[in-house]
Amino acid sequence: MIRTEVLKMARFCPLLLVVLASGCVWVEGTDDLKQYTEEQKAKPSGRIEPLPEFKAYESFVYEGSSLRDPFKPLAQISANDIEYEDQDALKPDMERDREYLETFSLDVLDMVGTITHTGDTGIWALIKDPNAEVHQVSVGDYLGNDYGQIVSVSERKLDLVEIISNGRGGWMKRPRTLSLEVQD
Repeated sequence: MIRTEVLKMARFCPLLLVVLASGCVWVEGTDDLKQYTEEQKAKPSGRIEPLPEFKAYESFVYEGSSLRDPFKPLAQISANDIEYEDQDALKPDMERDREYLETFSLDVLDMVGTITHTGDTGIWALIKDPNAEVHQVSVGDYLGNDYGQIVSVSERKLDLVEIISNGRGGWMKRPRTLSLEVQD
């Protein structure tokens, strides 16, 4: 099969050589080309602007190797040296029935409004979940995955305190705020 292709190529080689060689034939009547070339050579050449002067590169020598490493603490602090509040007693109520809004992360919940009413709680916050459902909550209700309990509700924001792991086997409080989502 390769042999037949080589034979086909061999047939076209003489034809290809004739076509290529025809470009090398001396052509008469190139006087206009010679004249144009002479005219271009006779024109004065343009002035080339000198190169701009470059400032010498000033190398930088790092001299901070003798200083303190910024990624190491100033002093070694052991966990026993730190005075903690009595947060050993602090822990979430695991026996309590979890509310519906505790199934969502606080980051996906939005405060979309408030309702003022006369009663014990005074003001309700309207919270929209990721399913676009709106729920009313008030002081004492729970939100988010981290046992967040609402401590205050105002017209513009909702404050809550979450109980999160402190990384040492205990728990600690973390304040969080949900602000009213502004509609354009």
